[in-house]
This record gives sequence, structure tokens and C-alpha cells, in this order.
Amino acid sequence: MRKGLAYFKEVYDEVPGWVQKMHDYSPVVLDHYTGLRGEIMQDGALSRKEKDVLLASMNAARLYARSMGYHTKGAIDFGSTIPELVEYFLVSYLYGGTAALKVSLEGLAYALELKGVKVTKPQENPDSLEEIFETIIKWLGREDTSFVVDSLAIIQSGDNEKIEEKLLGEGHVSTRMKHLNMVGNYITQLRGADAIPWIEKARAVGVTEAELADVGYICVLTAGIPAWFEISDSLKLATK
Repeated sequence: MRKGLAYFKEVYDEVPGWVQKMHDYSPVVLDHYTGLRGEIMQDGALSRKEKDVLLASMNAARLYARSMGYHTKGAIDFGSTIPELVEYFLVSYLYGGTAALKVSLEGLAYALELKGVKVTKPQENPDSLEEIFETIIKWLGREDTSFVVDSLAIIQSGDNEKIEEKLLGEGHVSTRMKHLNMVGNYITQLRGADAIPWIEKARAVGVTEAELADVGYICVLTAGIPAWFEISDSLKLATK
């Protein structure tokens, strides 16, 4: 088995169809892509765990369930907890609204199944914000739901400033990582100009240039090279 196929079989326990087809049409292209992915996803300024869970949330924010699922598995495999994953998905809500949180339910259900927790899905798909939160709280079972419960109450208040403060505040996930998540949400949508205020907010809470660069790299994997164009405009030159 060529190295590209072997790599993805190790990552996903099987060779995904898109990987097999890339190999069949050009093994060289797959090997180059595998090399890039392997380099980007190793521990760096951000850990492998952080990179996967960020990608899961960023793909929920852009309503791309397929890639969200792949990276949800990576996040769980590398140690993300269910409460952590939920908080990242709440950041996707801050960007994409109820639609993003609805997509994230698929990722949460998958994560719980990977943890060996049987999920009972509602007979009808939850559509309202309250129904989605109710489902999340129910699925969390004995896990700590205090952050989720408090978040819903504040969202229902309609105070956007308090909503942002809560969803990006300290919980099972640090405010630093949540700000990186928001930066990535904009970059994956190629909205570099709109990301600038979030990049500055991220720096203000202690995010480093190397961490911002790592977000740019993982965005390349899910949104292509133009994502790097968008974040690179705001990165400071590296000092040698």
C-alpha cells in the first residue's frame, strides 16, 4: 500500500473513497497532499488535538458536515472531551447561527458514539434553538451542562455583547482557543478583511503569531490555498 493510502487508513481506520480516487487518478498527487496534511496536522504551536477540534467547529460554522465528521473523529481520537467539543460548537453558533448549531448535532452524535455512548435521536429533527439546546443537554447526560444551560439563557436575552462574552469566555475551553476558532471561521469563508477585528481580539487575549499561522495552515486543508492568502495579510513577519 502506498504511503498516502496507508496514512489515511491509519487516520480513519479505512481508506475514504475520495482518497482512493485521488490515488487511482494520481498517486503522486495523493502523496504530496498526504505530506502537506501530515506536516500541518502534527503538534506545533497548536497541538494535534486542538487542530482537529478547531477544524470540526470551523466546518460546522460553514455548514460542511462531511469535513466536520472527519475532524470530530480526530478530535476524539486525540483526547477532546465531549464538553470541550460542545463549547467549540457553540463558537460555530456565534458565527453561523442556529443553522451551524444544528449541523453540529451530527458531530456531537458521532463523537458520543465514538465514546461508546448510545444516542437517541429525536423523532423529528430539532429546528428551533431551544430544541437544539434541549437535545445537546439531554445527550450530555451526566457530563457538566452548566456552560450550555447558562449560554442558552444569555442567548435568549438577545444581548449580543453578553452572548459574545459568554460563548467566548472561559469554560472547558479557554477564551484563547475560542478566539482562534472565530478567526478560523472567517478565514475558511475567505473573509480575511472581516477576520481582522477577530485577529486583534485574539492577540489581546494572548494568542501568538505562531498560533495564528497554525490556524491558517489548517484552514488551507479545508478551504484551500486562498485561505492562506486571507490570513497572511494580517500576520506579522516572523522574526529570525
